[in-house]
Formats: sequence, structure tokens, C-alpha cells
Amino acid sequence: MTKDKNIYINRELSWLQFNARVLQEAADKTVPLIERLRFLGIFSNNLDEFFKVRYATVKRIDQAGKGGKNALGGIKASDLLEKITDVVIKQQSESQSILREIEAELKSEAIHIINETQIKDFQKQFIKDYFLQNISPALVTLILNDNVELPVLKDSAAYLAVKMVMNSGENQYSLIEISREMDRFIELPSVDDNKYIIMVDDLLRYCLDDIYNIFDYDSISAHMVKITRDGELDFDSDLSKSFIRKISDSVKDRQIGEPVRFVYDKTIDEETLDYLMMKMGIDSKDSIIPGGRYHNRRDYMGFPSLGRKDLLYDRIEALKIKGLSLETSIFNEIAEKDYLLYTPYHTFAYVVKFLREAALDPKVKTIKITIYRLAQISHVASSLINAAKNGKQVTVSIELRARFDEQANINYAEQMQKEGINLHFGVEGLKVHSKMCVIEREEDHKMKRYGFISTGNFNESTAKIYTDFTLFTANQKILRDINKVFNFFEVSYKMYRYKHIITSPHYTRSKLFTLIDNEIENVRNGKPAYIKLKMNSISSYKMVDKLYEASRAGVKIQMVVRGICCLVPGIEGMSENIEVISIVDKFLEHTRMYIFCNNEDPKIYISSADWMTRNIDNRVEVSCPIYDEDIKQELLDIFDICWNDNTKARLLNLEQNNEYKRNGAPTVRSQFDTYKYYKNQLN
Repeated sequence: MTKDKNIYINRELSWLQFNARVLQEAADKTVPLIERLRFLGIFSNNLDEFFKVRYATVKRIDQAGKGGKNALGGIKASDLLEKITDVVIKQQSESQSILREIEAELKSEAIHIINETQIKDFQKQFIKDYFLQNISPALVTLILNDNVELPVLKDSAAYLAVKMVMNSGENQYSLIEISREMDRFIELPSVDDNKYIIMVDDLLRYCLDDIYNIFDYDSISAHMVKITRDGELDFDSDLSKSFIRKISDSVKDRQIGEPVRFVYDKTIDEETLDYLMMKMGIDSKDSIIPGGRYHNRRDYMGFPSLGRKDLLYDRIEALKIKGLSLETSIFNEIAEKDYLLYTPYHTFAYVVKFLREAALDPKVKTIKITIYRLAQISHVASSLINAAKNGKQVTVSIELRARFDEQANINYAEQMQKEGINLHFGVEGLKVHSKMCVIEREEDHKMKRYGFISTGNFNESTAKIYTDFTLFTANQKILRDINKVFNFFEVSYKMYRYKHIITSPHYTRSKLFTLIDNEIENVRNGKPAYIKLKMNSISSYKMVDKLYEASRAGVKIQMVVRGICCLVPGIEGMSENIEVISIVDKFLEHTRMYIFCNNEDPKIYISSADWMTRNIDNRVEVSCPIYDEDIKQELLDIFDICWNDNTKARLLNLEQNNEYKRNGAPTVRSQFDTYKYYKNQLN
């Protein structure tokens, strides 16, 4: 095959198009109004993380003097930085238009987001009191001058850049830090059923005279600015430091990382902007984004509901798993057959129930589990600590390098260490991203294993909004393989052979290639052949090339990819047998599922791994086979519901225009229809 510029979509640009799909949700008038505002917050939060990690990585490539074409899908790093900035400026402009539209619609619902010039007389005393009691005592205000070096500004924190024109005619500059500890949205006294919200930024603008009353100025103004820093962790080589200490120090160093993006209120005067950029060390290699009056729109994720349930999605009641009781021994149930948990449609309580029962059961001798991201208040962690206190041998492989959750994991790791839990901090050079647990229980003088393998984190909070599969099983063959992965953590240089599961970093690519080759062979022999994949991202060019090979052989491939998709579907002679959709809706699609026809005897896996180079080569990942015939059919049904979505599915293509999938078929909204599917099972 002749390789041309259209063989891959650049990873970074593809990610930006995923975030554009999030922005589409904010613009969608069928989405409840406050939910639209929260999608704007998700869009902004995503963008912050993108600049901290991906933009920062491209910038490092450029600064190293490397073109980066091979790694960046045929685009020079310097050109890509420019393209990213252009796309982001357009998206930011669109997001501001959407915000104005949402605010107008909120107003029609008697919800008014007001600024400092719109405060009513009867609200002024409330604001003064609120400022004095809740904001002033903790306010951080920096006075800038030419003789004093600017303190390091916090990553992703928003600041008000204040300019005072003094009576002497000189300018005095200052910065007010808008702390994350401050409530961003303050509900003001209401009248006639009208609700009033003011952002803390505007409350501070209203109180500028109180903050700077010792200065003698003619005029004062304030504009928002924000700096985003390189979020990659750099580790020192001090052998005397513990791994926990190294990670902790690196997280602190992130706050002083190189700047990669500077966002400012486009109405700021040029003199003030130039002064700030000079003081902050911002240069042309950074992404400089003119924005609106407000930054840190990620805070909209926490916009108050104001008691308006009609402006929110209906809450769903998480369901029970058919046939699996929360009121009897979960081990007795799992001993009879496998069960599939699908959050948030099913309740996460089954995971906690499993661990709590293991902590109490005198027959349980050992518990082994991997942890990537825990909830802030984690019943999973408390169950493991309870088990250790009950004399169980508890082993936890906790990943301290879970991006932006490092500090939370450090805190839990230190707590677990104090309770005598045996901790592993991954494997040198590899992140542990697999999601699995295995316990050993003494039955009839023999050890029997029980466990669960998941596509998602064991996190009660995200389980309410992330779609994830968890397989509960007592299949001794699968669990013997899972136990070998824990042995790998103990002796990381020893490679094991696995008869059932697929593991990274040693076997994922070769095993997936074998499964794809089997479909290629079958289609060439006139046998049924197809591949159905659901994942978050595909950016490994080797995996993309293998799917292109299967497509050229005639294998029909259906893919549901939430985020990055470097594969270009539908290109004649290369990928005409590949179709790709992306679903962005109420919940975050996080499941990973691989289905191979295998001559109408489907091989199905759930997995912690996306098809990205990092997941295949640089992480410990587990893909688990599904052997239970009922669960196989369940997963085939779930994939079909997703594939038939004609409400929230977008078509992915070379143009990257995020066109909605529309057809004349009956309306399918996969997340809502999946919930109905499981609810009907219980009737």
C-alpha cells in the first residue's frame, strides 16, 4: 500500500475533535439547560489537561530540535503547535457564543447570572458581608513592580490582573488569585422567584475598592488571565528517596513547570498584557489564547442545580444484576456462574460488597488488587484496611503515577502502609493500568480463587458517570492467570505464559494480531468474518495498519471510539470496510470491548487497554476473555445497541466534521436504551 498524508489522523488534532463533540453537547438544545452549562465545564477541563500533557509534549519535541513527523502523524512539531492554537481559538470563540446563548436561556427560566454592574440594591450588603466573611481572610493579592521577581503563578489557577492608574499618572499592577477553595458561584438574595448568581470573579471586581483602599488611584480595572504549565512528571535520580517521596516531589514541581498556554481577556489593554507576559516569561512558543471575560470555565461542572430538577437529566436508579443478590453471600453466587456488572446502569455496590465480604469471611486468606484512581472517600480502601485488620494478607498494587490523581493515591498509600497492607508501586518503566482483584478462600482444605476484572477504576464516584464492565468470576483458569500478573509485580523481570488473559506489555499486540489474522484467513476462505471494537482511543499506528490490512482483505469492521481515532475509515483501497462512530452523551463512555467473529463462535474480551502505544507497550494491562454464553450474548447486545445509536452517535471520517449519524431507523439513544435493556431483564 502506498502511504500518503491521509493514512493517519494526527492524534492531537483528533483529540481536539473529540472535545468538539463535548462542545456539541453544550450546544444541543435537547440537552437540559444546566447540563449544557456543565458540558461547557467539561470541555474547558479537558482542554486544560490537553495543554498540560499533549501540547506540552509537542512543545518539548519542538524545543529539542526534532521535527517529530514520525511520532506526530506526518506533521512537524512547530506546524502542529500552530494548528492546535488555531483550532483552540476557534473552539474557544464557539464556546463563548454557546455560553451567551445558555445564559440568555437561563434568564428566560428566571435564573440570572449577573456581573458587578448588575447588582441590585438589596443585594449589595449581602455581597459586602460575604466578601468580608468568606473571601477577604483568605485572599492572595500580589503587588507587581519592576524590582521584584514575579512569584510563580499556580498552574491552571485563574487570576484577576488589576491595573491602577495612580494620581501620579503611573500604572500600578497587581494580581488577585482566585483560589479553588472559593465557591465560584454565589447565590444572591432572590426576589419574585428570580434566582441570581454572581461569579466570584465579579464579586471581587465589585469589591476592588475594599481590596486596594490603601492606594491612591484615579481608576482601577481588572481582567482575567490564566497560565497552564507542562503537566508531565520529571523524576530525579536520588536513590535515597522512596518512590512515594519522588512522586510527591514531582507533583509539587508540576506547579513550577514550563508555561505552555496563556489565556487572557481579549478586552485587556495592550500595555497591561505586554507587561504581564514579560513578567510571566511567556513567549511565542507558548499557545497565547485571547478569551472572554471568564476563564476556568471548568468550574461550570459544579454549577448549582438551584432546585431546578427540570433543567437536569433525570437521575437513574442504579439497578441490581439479575440473579445476583446483595443480601446473601456473593461468593456462593459467583461460585455457580459468572456475572457482569455494567456501571452506571448497575450499582457499584457489588464491588464493595465483594470486598467487604472478603474482609469479614474467616475462610478468606489473601486479597490482591490493583488500584489506579480511588474515590476521595473510598469504601474500597476502607474495606481493604478492614481486611488487613482482620488478619488477611492484603496486597495492593497502587499506581502513584495516575495522572492528576497522584496526591490522592499517595495519601491512600501512606494510610495503607500504616495498616500493614503490602504495597507495590507498579513495575519500573511501566504504569499498572489493569483493573483486577483476586482472593484466595479456603474451602474443603483447598484454596479456591474468586475475583473480578474490570475496564474501569474501582471508584465509587466515577462509577456513577463512567460506563464500565466488571466481570465477577470463580473461573479458576482465568484467576490462575490473574494471579500470575500479581506474581509479575513481585518479580518484575520474570515473564509468565498466560493461557487465557491477554496482557501488556508482552503479549497484547501479538495476540490481537493473531485474532485479526484469524478473521483475515476466514474471510479469504469464504467463512463469516467480522471485528467489532469499542474503546476510548486508537492511536497505535501498528494497530491501525493491521486493521487496514484486515479491511483490504474484506473483513467488516465496526468501531465505537469515544476519543482519539488516528484511523481513517472509508478510504477506498485502504479502509473501505471500516466504519467508526463516537458516542458522547450523559455518561462518559469508558468501556473497552473486543469482539472477533471466529467463524460465528465469537471470541469476546473486556479490557483495561485502549489501542494506544502506551497501553500496548508501556503499561501493565489485562484483557479478559468472556466464556459464559449468557454474558457473551449480553455483550453482543450491548454493542449492537451502541452501534445502532442514531441520536448521540457521530460519524468519524477524514473530514473530522463530527456529523451526527442519522438514518430512517427507529430512534436509538444507546445510553438510555441500555438502561431499558437491563431494566427489562429484572421484570
